[in-house]
Amino acid sequence: MEVLLVLIGIVVVIGLIAVLWGVGVYNGFIKGRNLIQESWRQIDVELNRRYDLIPNLIETVRGFAAHERNTLEEVTRLRNSAAAMASQSHGAPNEQRAAVEAELGQAVRNLIVSVEAYPQLKSNVNFLELQRELTDTEDRIAAGRRFYNANVRDYNTKLETVPSNIVAGFAKFEKATYFEVNDAMVRQAPSVNFGEISSRPGVGQGSQNPSALPNPGQFNQPYSAPSANPQQQPQWQQNTPPPQQGGQQPPWNTN
Repeated sequence: MEVLLVLIGIVVVIGLIAVLWGVGVYNGFIKGRNLIQESWRQIDVELNRRYDLIPNLIETVRGFAAHERNTLEEVTRLRNSAAAMASQSHGAPNEQRAAVEAELGQAVRNLIVSVEAYPQLKSNVNFLELQRELTDTEDRIAAGRRFYNANVRDYNTKLETVPSNIVAGFAKFEKATYFEVNDAMVRQAPSVNFGEISSRPGVGQGSQNPSALPNPGQFNQPYSAPSANPQQQPQWQQNTPPPQQGGQQPPWNTN
């Protein structure tokens, strides 16, 4: 009888420990889920701030850079698409929205890079202020995305790890969604077409004609002995600089 009571006591203690452990794991899942939601709200605030800043940027650039019409229309289209997708998903993150937001950020950066060719726009106070605010917003979005994805990684790892996955299965916790882009094309850095910029009207006026610039070769005339024919010298010898005066050795021959 005493042995039976001891066994019952052991079972009860083990059961209490298991219950307490399960409660702790459950509370950990709740804490991780709330942390993910809080970190996402920070990103959502910055994304909505970007939605508000872009129309002002479009109108400011349109007044000085009418030739950027295609770029402005693309930025406007992506902004409207991202805002509509955010409304449809009720602010929740998903891979499709992450891709659209990444394209929008890329388009805004391309626009800011392209308008660097317009001196009047670069000196406009409104544009400079919008550029600064958008840059700060993009930095906060990037920092918030890293913080959010780190919380998602920790939560999902705990969700799939034994034995905490047992509690997750009973409580029906679901995996959280990363807010990142898996498309390699979207991840590419923005490209700048300098030929297009140089062909815009009013861009680069007042600069010197490249054909009128001095030839850099005339400042680096090949050195040759008085009796040598420069035309018969090999290419490596034509580019050899003259020996320095004063007995100083060249920096590559200091031994």
